[in-house]
Amino acid sequence: MPSFAPEVLETFATRLLQAGSLGDDEAALVARSLVGANLRGHDSHGVMRIPSYLDICRKGEVVPGAEFSALQRTPTIFTADGNWGFGQSQAQRLTRTLIEMATASGLALGTLIRSSHVGRLGEYCEMAAGAGLVSIVMVNTHGHARRVAPPGGIAPRLGTNPLAIGVPAPEGPLVLDFGTSATAEGKVRVKRIAGQLCPDGWLLDCEGKPTNDPTTLYGNPPGTILPMGGDQAYKGFGLGLMVEIFAGALSGGVCIREKPINQNGNCVFMLLVDPAHVGGREHFAREVAGLDEFVRSCPRAPGVTEILLPGDPERRTLAQRTATGIPLDDGNWNELVKLAAILGVPVPQAL
Repeated sequence: MPSFAPEVLETFATRLLQAGSLGDDEAALVARSLVGANLRGHDSHGVMRIPSYLDICRKGEVVPGAEFSALQRTPTIFTADGNWGFGQSQAQRLTRTLIEMATASGLALGTLIRSSHVGRLGEYCEMAAGAGLVSIVMVNTHGHARRVAPPGGIAPRLGTNPLAIGVPAPEGPLVLDFGTSATAEGKVRVKRIAGQLCPDGWLLDCEGKPTNDPTTLYGNPPGTILPMGGDQAYKGFGLGLMVEIFAGALSGGVCIREKPINQNGNCVFMLLVDPAHVGGREHFAREVAGLDEFVRSCPRAPGVTEILLPGDPERRTLAQRTATGIPLDDGNWNELVKLAAILGVPVPQAL
């Protein structure tokens, strides 16, 4: 399992994307976002995405340098069309626009349709928290990529439909970022490419039986990813259903259906709030700090050394991987090496 210094991996990712027809600035932006996900331990949203990104780019399903079009704008609402551009580019544009609006008006609701995969949602919550704002971000799969069956069902009816909530906090933003399924589809894909089995509790085969084989998710007929919630999976599926409605229907985008009417991508719902226009920033910061301290001071069970809050694991992994490098499993690394050979991009040396 090779490991790479973050700046080396980011340079390699940028060169791959440039060779795959992205402009220099956009290639650097997407590479920085992908490596940022790897640095925080979200390898399913990291550089392993590059081969699939360039494949859909070659097919014309994603457009490098696409225009970011405003569809509607009021002091508090902004709706946008991504014109099937790269999701990281378009979602960052949406976030920056909403930060300006929320700072001015106290509240900004934004949507984005016709965007490719936007990557790790926590990235946009972190951007908002850096401006002192509270955020909620959710996406669906733009009517494509069914992966999750309802409890009791054996055929997929929803995507993994992630949700992220971010809050500025004393030790770094609290960022809760999770799929409404038992795992992200990208994590299953990582296992498939790596030739590894999935843990118990992730997958069902096409007959509704538990399986550890990641290839079953992509079979014909396909298997499914279980909803989040274990014995109470109706909670995870219900949350995923609401994300589908907010991101797909409310945005003016597309909800899931039997036969997709467009390529795979993300519809985005994003809400930013400035505490200064509600209870006040000082009050907000004081209450969050007090809550943070109160929860962390909870008496611990035997063997537990500390209480972790949302965002802590990512910060720990970021510090570790910045210092020691980003590990990539052999299967996913070999896919990048194959792509580099096709594109004529030099392969960096591992640490």
